[in-house]
Amino acid sequence: MWGGRFAEGPSAIMREINASIPFDKALWRQDIAASKAHVAMLAACDIVTDEDAETIIGGLEKVAAEYEADGVPEDWDLEDIHMTTESRLAELIGPVAGRLHTARSRNDQVATDFRLWVREAMEEAIAGLEALQRALVTRAGEHADSIMPGFTHLQTAQPVTLGHHLMAYYEMAARDVSRFSDARERLNQCPLGSAALAGTGFPIDREMTAQALGFAGPTTNSLDAVSDRDFALDYLTAASQCALHLSRLAEEFVIWASQPFGFVRMPDTLSTGSSIMPQKKNPDAAELVRGHAGRIVGCQTALMVTMKGLPLAYSKDMQDDKPPVFEAASLLRLSIAAMVGMVADATFRTDRMRQAAELGYATATDLADWLVREADIPFREAHHITGAAVKLAESQGKALDELTMDELTNIDSRIDERVYKALSVEASVAARKSHGGTAPDEVRKRVAQAREALGMNS
Repeated sequence: MWGGRFAEGPSAIMREINASIPFDKALWRQDIAASKAHVAMLAACDIVTDEDAETIIGGLEKVAAEYEADGVPEDWDLEDIHMTTESRLAELIGPVAGRLHTARSRNDQVATDFRLWVREAMEEAIAGLEALQRALVTRAGEHADSIMPGFTHLQTAQPVTLGHHLMAYYEMAARDVSRFSDARERLNQCPLGSAALAGTGFPIDREMTAQALGFAGPTTNSLDAVSDRDFALDYLTAASQCALHLSRLAEEFVIWASQPFGFVRMPDTLSTGSSIMPQKKNPDAAELVRGHAGRIVGCQTALMVTMKGLPLAYSKDMQDDKPPVFEAASLLRLSIAAMVGMVADATFRTDRMRQAAELGYATATDLADWLVREADIPFREAHHITGAAVKLAESQGKALDELTMDELTNIDSRIDERVYKALSVEASVAARKSHGGTAPDEVRKRVAQAREALGMNS
């Protein structure tokens, strides 16, 4: 390929360190598509003949059929997917294949191919997240009234509904979708035609190739176009944030599936057993989702460090841009799919959840709020009174609503019989009617809005 400049070929070490075909062969579909668009544009601009363009396009389609059937061959002497394809094209159609590379460079070629691949990965992530959202919304609708303990510091805080809890992850997924969508919009400019770094002297039509490949338009600076990998970093940033959300949800399932909690029975299809302990049902899929988050964040860090301090324009370091993106995309695809299945098929043990909600004095805040509303006591004083009630109940091994009226009035004479209506877990969740609160009616309202947004009502 570049032998005219060199008296000797590369050493074995140079061949191995320089070859990217083992991983960039994943771009073959994008490389074929971009090459077809490029040569069609060359013909439209009278840079190559229509006959040559038809021959090249036909040859590219034959190469694509071979790749589809047999995979992409790995010849390290050809270095990458671009030269592998061009070499095979020359074998199939002869010297006319050499006209394909007119007015382009491998620099703008790989930038285009990689953008196309990342764009598809973003669209795949969005589709997967929307499937997760649908699963969350469906289960939340089923459990709008199911009471469970809400936690802070993993300590029982206040009662909430399972539907409300699941909808929290719907909101996280919605933000993840927005991040991928925003990144896709920024990505959607076509580098093809920027050539090596300075553009080309051929009278090309960059709008034509951009349109053919589904881009909003061509990039506006050739130096930036061939050296920009912001789109890959945007993908990895969105993927990392998404993986953190998936990891949090996975951790909930790990905790809830443990015997001390017993809040959920994991689907058999996403669990494993033990080689020695026959009673075990391990939440391995959830644990692996949790683990994958660390690897995805590592991929983001790897590319950020690779790009740090690179001068314009292209540097060979940038060949290492693809492995972390490919790895992260594969892990994210699996993680989203696993969580969709987990949410959809898990059995929630709402009886255990409700029992747990009644422990830990989860309605203590409701007692304090009652004192403020009904006895006109400042909240800080009400907080102190409630703390004394909790201390008494704890010393006697009782729930708050099991304290007698005499015991309560001994703490503060302003408490009366009406307080018991505020101390049940049902009363607690029903009272949280503020916008975005856990009251069942609020949960059902948000579920309805989410179903409409996802097109689930049609």
